Amino acid sequence: MGRYEKMFEQLQLRHQGAFVPFVTLGDPTVETSLSIVRTLVESGADALELGIPFSDPIADGPTIQASAVRALDQGVTPGACIELLSQIRGEFPEIPIGLLLYANLVAANGIAPFFKRLGRAGVDSVLVADVPIFEAEPFVTAAAARDLATVFIAPPNATEERLRQIARMTSGYTYVVARAGVTGVDQQLQLNQTNIFSFLKDTGAPPSLVGFGISTPEHVRQVLAAGADGAISGSAVVTLISRHLEDVSHLKKELGVFVKQMKAAT
Repeated sequence: MGRYEKMFEQLQLRHQGAFVPFVTLGDPTVETSLSIVRTLVESGADALELGIPFSDPIADGPTIQASAVRALDQGVTPGACIELLSQIRGEFPEIPIGLLLYANLVAANGIAPFFKRLGRAGVDSVLVADVPIFEAEPFVTAAAARDLATVFIAPPNATEERLRQIARMTSGYTYVVARAGVTGVDQQLQLNQTNIFSFLKDTGAPPSLVGFGISTPEHVRQVLAAGADGAISGSAVVTLISRHLEDVSHLKKELGVFVKQMKAAT
């Protein structure tokens, strides 16, 4: 049984949903990034969704774009991120670790070699955000060879046929977006297709985590009530990081409070 399966099984036994924070690796520095991840896990995160900084993150809004720029300005490379992932896995052997990536990062040095490095680093899943599912077979094949789950996004406007295709090809978990557009913090959740969760379950898709706009405990409660198995929060977490770049101690305190509140809502 993989880490995601164990996580969802254990959460179900406790009648809880999953809370999964997202951060960009290397933001604002590699050293601080590791400290941030430690805080997220120790404060109650059920899994991690991490990004490798990229110059053109087209699925991300300005908050996460800025985090990638900060990391790139520090000279953070994919290789440095993979070393950081290995260290995170060594410290937290049980927590599921997912990566949100872009195709150029994966293909630059070959899909199979890159996924091999990720597998060795202890990564559990990869979501290549700008690869449409009808072009994803090379990524799925290379990931499977390294026991990496491949995650696909189920958008709010997806047809039933497309959702069935996503269900067939997705493993680990299913990333359901709460709204169209890019990542960002929403004041009110725009979950406009609540029946998507029951449909995905009926088609055999892995458990659903909802992202894009999740920024408050109430948002977490809403997506769980709608039928999701958990929530991913990125921009809200990265916003906290951006506000406390010069005071890591205060940053860790604020992150700890946020994660505990979000996890309590599950």
